[in-house]
Amino acid sequence: MNISVIGTGYVGLVTGTCFAEMGNDVICVDIDEQKIGKLRRGELPIFEPGLEVFFERNRREKRLHFTTELAAAVKETDIIFLALPTPPDEDGSADLSYVLGVASEIGKLLKNDPARSYKIVVNKSTVPVGTADKVCAMIDASGLQAGVDFDVVSNPEFLREGVAVEDFMKPERVVVGTSSERAAEMMTLLYEPFVRQGNPIMVMDERSSEMTKYAANAFLATKITFMNEIANLCERVGANVDQIRRGIGSDSRIGKHFLYAGIGFGGSCFPKDVQALAQTSEDHGYQFRILRSVLEVNDSQRGLLVEKVKDYFGGSLEGRRIALWGLAFKPNTDDVREAPSHVIIRALLEEGADVAAFDPEAVETTRALLGNDLSYAEDIYDAVTNADALVIATEWNEFRRPDFAKVKSLLKQPLIFDGRNLYETDRMAELGFEYISIGRPRLSLSHDSRVAGNGADGHEKRM
Repeated sequence: MNISVIGTGYVGLVTGTCFAEMGNDVICVDIDEQKIGKLRRGELPIFEPGLEVFFERNRREKRLHFTTELAAAVKETDIIFLALPTPPDEDGSADLSYVLGVASEIGKLLKNDPARSYKIVVNKSTVPVGTADKVCAMIDASGLQAGVDFDVVSNPEFLREGVAVEDFMKPERVVVGTSSERAAEMMTLLYEPFVRQGNPIMVMDERSSEMTKYAANAFLATKITFMNEIANLCERVGANVDQIRRGIGSDSRIGKHFLYAGIGFGGSCFPKDVQALAQTSEDHGYQFRILRSVLEVNDSQRGLLVEKVKDYFGGSLEGRRIALWGLAFKPNTDDVREAPSHVIIRALLEEGADVAAFDPEAVETTRALLGNDLSYAEDIYDAVTNADALVIATEWNEFRRPDFAKVKSLLKQPLIFDGRNLYETDRMAELGFEYISIGRPRLSLSHDSRVAGNGADGHEKRM
C-alpha cells in the first residue's frame, strides 16, 4: 500500500519505518526542514533498538521517503497517518491544534485535487475521546463527504519505548476505530501481515478506540503507583516489597508486569495521558479520583530519593558531590521527557549539591534541557569518582553488574541510593555498602564502622 505518515517524532518514525519493512511504500512528512534533511542523509534523531537496521534497509530499497511537502504526500498515498504531538495544555488536556491544523490542510488539498480519490485519515496520535469526529468535521468543512471522499479512523499505538520496533512488528493487538466497513477492510488488510501469529485486529467504534488507549496507559500508571504506595508502607512496617511483588504477581488476576516499585513513572505517555484522561473526565462532569491520586503520588515519588539523601546527610547537601546513574526515563531509550532523574537532579542542585551523571544514551537529550548545570561523566566509574554518594535513577543493564570493588574504592564512602532496586540488599551489605532502596529493609553499616572508615575530610581510609 501507499502510506504517508505526518510527523516524524517517535511514533511517526517507528510507524513509517515498520510499515516500509513490511513492503509498503511510505512517505514521512515533517515541517522541520533540518530534521528531514538529516533523515534523508540517514541520520536518526532518536535512539530505539532495532530501528536503525529497518531504517537503513528501507531507505536503501527506496520504500521509505522523507519530505516537507504535505501536498505531494497526500496526493500519492491512500492511507494518511497523523502522528503529531498532542502536548498537555495548562489544564492537563491534550492540545489538538497540530492534529486539527493538519486535518484542515488535508481537507483543502483533497478538495483542490482534480484527480481526487478516496483516502483514509488515521489518528495515530494519542487523542481524547471525540477527536475522530473533530478531524472528520475539519475535513468536511472543505466540502468533502465522509464515507465517499474519505474516512477518519482511530488507530492508537501501544508502543513501549525500548522495544517499540518489536511491539509494532508483533503487536499483542491492533485496535481500529471506525464505523466505515470500507475503511475497516483496508485497515485490516494493512495490518494482517503483522498478526500472523494469531493476535487480534479489533474493530470498534471510534470513541471506544480512543478511550482504549487512555484506559490502557492510565491502568498501567495506576498499577505502578499502587506498588509505590505499597513500597512506602513497607518501609514503615518492616516488610519487603520484592517479596510482596512475587506473592501477588503469581496471581493470574493481577499478573507479573508493572509491579516493580521505584521512583515513579515518566516518559512521553503515562504522565500526559493520565492528565488528559483526568481532564476529559472533569470536562464531562465526572471526578476521576483515582487518576488524580495517581498523579499526586507520582509527583511525590519522584522526589523520594532526594529526601532520603538529605536525611542521611543531616538535612544539608551543600557542597556534596552526588553521582547519578541514569538520565533516560527508562532503559533502551534517550527519551528524558518527564524523567524522574531530571526531577532528582534539579532538587539536588537546589540543595547545593554538585551532580555528576552518566547515561549510555541520554546525555545529549539531557544537556539540551539542563545545560551544563551538572557534569556529564564518561562512564559509570568516572561518575562515582570522589562522590559522596551514588544515586541510581534508571535500570540500564550495564548498571546491574558493575565492578563493586572499583565503585567502592572511588566513592568517598560506600553509599548507594537505589531508585530502581537493582541489587539484593543482603549482597550489598556483604560487599560493605550502605545501601538504601525503595520499600525494602535497610541493611547498612553500623554507625561505628562508618565513622571508623572515614577521615575528617569525609574520605574513606584505605588500608
